[in-house]
Amino acid sequence: MRTLTLLFLLIPFWARSEEATVAVAANFAPVLEELRLRFESSSPHVLRIVSGSTGKLYAQIVNGAPFDLFLAADVERPRLLEESGYGVAGSRFTYATGRLAAWSADAELIGDDLASTLGQQRLRRLAIANPALAPYGAAAREVIDALGMSGPLDGRLVMGENVTQAFTLAATGNADIGIVALSTVLLSRGRRPGGYLEIPISLHGPIRQDALVLAHGRANEAALAFVRFLKTDAVREEIAAFGYGAD
Repeated sequence: MRTLTLLFLLIPFWARSEEATVAVAANFAPVLEELRLRFESSSPHVLRIVSGSTGKLYAQIVNGAPFDLFLAADVERPRLLEESGYGVAGSRFTYATGRLAAWSADAELIGDDLASTLGQQRLRRLAIANPALAPYGAAAREVIDALGMSGPLDGRLVMGENVTQAFTLAATGNADIGIVALSTVLLSRGRRPGGYLEIPISLHGPIRQDALVLAHGRANEAALAFVRFLKTDAVREEIAAFGYGAD
């Protein structure tokens, strides 16, 4: 028994597996699944992923959800959580900057420019994320306003709770076109037919996406190790390849 105890004490601390629960904005969830595989293959730790709109995840955290790490789609809610004591002070950082695209399952609906694409008569329903819950929806609203199309398009909008649901609305024919995350479009290429236009970042404010170590994960080695993993140059380059801009 003494021998077994000594052997246990000699096991490096980093080799003990822990599990971290990561709350992630819907736009980044598919990318996080890819990164999780890489992280877990080179680490003793495992990640459990919970995805949803940034607004809903924020509400769950405030109401006591036992998440260890928050990957939001904005900077505001992580800042509020940090200032209110729900997050670890000084742990907040930008892990990605989102980009938008106009996408349709019918490539013929995507024209040469955004104004003509969104202004065509064939467009009956335009899907966006709910601006009250999702930063990508708020950015889509800014794009519509910047193009001067609020009046013509307001009656045609259909909203998903998050930007992934907006993509689903367009993919299933419940909307003709969606203003969605460019990353989702790039991930779907080769698996879904369709066409898209990248939306100029000049038409909306930057979609900076901040991460925050939450109070529940303050001492969680899996969460802390994954934060270090996210900050490496190799992973940042991989995130950019998925359709995110530099911060």
